Amino acid sequence: MRRDRLFLATTLTAIFSADLYFILLPKLRSMGQGSRHICSCGPRNLTFSTQRDLTTPDHFNWSYKLPLDGTTSHPTDGGSKLGRLFAHPLYNIQTPALGPEEKLLQEEHLMEYYKRKVSWWDRHKKFYIEAASVSNFTLVDHVVTFDPDASWLKFHLGISRYALYSRDDPAIPQLLKDMQAMTVINADYTQDEKALKGDCDCTQVVKPSGHHLKLALKLQDFAKVMFKPMRQQRDEETPEDFFYFVDFQRHNAEIAAFHLDRILDFRRVPPVAGRLVSVTREILSVAHNEDLRAVFFTSPANNTCFFAKCLYACKTEYAVCGNPDLLEGSLSAYLPGLSIAPRISIPNPWTRSYTFTGREEWEVNPFYCDTIKELYPYNSGNRLLNIIDMSVFDFLTGNMDRHHYEIFTKFGDEGFLLHLDNARGFGKHSQDEMSILAPLSQCCMIKRSTLLRLQLLARPEFRLSDVMKESLEGDTLRPILTEPHLLALDRRLQKVLRVVQRCIRKLGMDEVITKDFVKSTQRPETATEMDKTR
Repeated sequence: MRRDRLFLATTLTAIFSADLYFILLPKLRSMGQGSRHICSCGPRNLTFSTQRDLTTPDHFNWSYKLPLDGTTSHPTDGGSKLGRLFAHPLYNIQTPALGPEEKLLQEEHLMEYYKRKVSWWDRHKKFYIEAASVSNFTLVDHVVTFDPDASWLKFHLGISRYALYSRDDPAIPQLLKDMQAMTVINADYTQDEKALKGDCDCTQVVKPSGHHLKLALKLQDFAKVMFKPMRQQRDEETPEDFFYFVDFQRHNAEIAAFHLDRILDFRRVPPVAGRLVSVTREILSVAHNEDLRAVFFTSPANNTCFFAKCLYACKTEYAVCGNPDLLEGSLSAYLPGLSIAPRISIPNPWTRSYTFTGREEWEVNPFYCDTIKELYPYNSGNRLLNIIDMSVFDFLTGNMDRHHYEIFTKFGDEGFLLHLDNARGFGKHSQDEMSILAPLSQCCMIKRSTLLRLQLLARPEFRLSDVMKESLEGDTLRPILTEPHLLALDRRLQKVLRVVQRCIRKLGMDEVITKDFVKSTQRPETATEMDKTR
């Protein structure tokens, strides 16, 4: 009996000693170090731990840079999660100073260009009105008020080598408000639909881009926006039997994509706002184009409808209708014209096959990225890393239709990629299409700043679905996304982080995580100007 008691006592003593040495002492030591040092929170503090799972929120070791007045910010405080997110040091990273070569446009050149455009508009408007009167149609004559301080001009002037707009650009929230409220003075087909010249084979599986009805609207201050009408209810999912290339284009997906792009701090999607449009007053009555006026009709339900420029066989299938006259849609700010800011469209190396049975090389060759890395312009610079950023963005939205990307020619190979045409996202909240992440999973590369922000958005105090919901509340067509779509963002974010984790286990952190400029500003701002003015 005494021998058993002695053995039990010895065992308990050994267990307690091990617990004290391996668990309690390291915790006490780390607490003591934390009480003696104040984190300076420079770029070196934004670090990764090789011992923890990348998908766990606690993996991300971050802290705020102390403001100049000595006060500190606490991420666990109540209030706006979105405001705290944009106050974080990762969202206050300095870009290099912008010289003339880093700015897309110069103010003097831009103003001269648009003054000529306004003058041309005023001269030709009277001819449109006279031609309409001959056809017994009355066009509404709106006065154009060209303002050199207009928000859309400020947006154009703010485009740089690094992004479409700066994090605290006050022109962006003002532009969103203007697009939602300003008078529409003209409606027309977009340039790609005009290029069809009314010819469209309705038997084609993949229609030309102009087939998907979208209009170019001109606002009273001469801003130009692209209108995409509502085609699908928010609670509807894309049918399982639909191929990605025949899916609907959703107006709420365009709106949500802009907000997600901004939350990820890419800033490569032009500003998008939702608006309830009067089909007769804000489209038909200001349409100078006779072809556009000819496609309006009244449905059996007495709703005003219109359709794309295809032949009559496509009318009823693809028409959009008001209720009875009002129609939801997204308004996307136009980029500067190609004559003053040329862009080129480049095939995505991970483009999909737009046939029922075809497959591309990347879908069957797991070493496809090794070939891409040897090809210009992916063999140097940031182009391949930007492609991977784009694949992460598309995976979160569920967009499988990224067949091309565009860049501004002025910035050359080091310019950012434009994330345009996002209307085929947010179609299926119940399915995560992992093949969209092929650039990441095959290349096993990601920008350090991108990964840090993704990890930040996985934390409970900055949860991606929460900040997205808060950001989307600022749009007049709210709710933009249903709860299942918001929750899908969190689920997909975890899958992105797991892909990165597998790459690190296979290749090591130094091979996978690529450094980019991560110099934090001296103090974080409390909130962006965008959220102050919402």
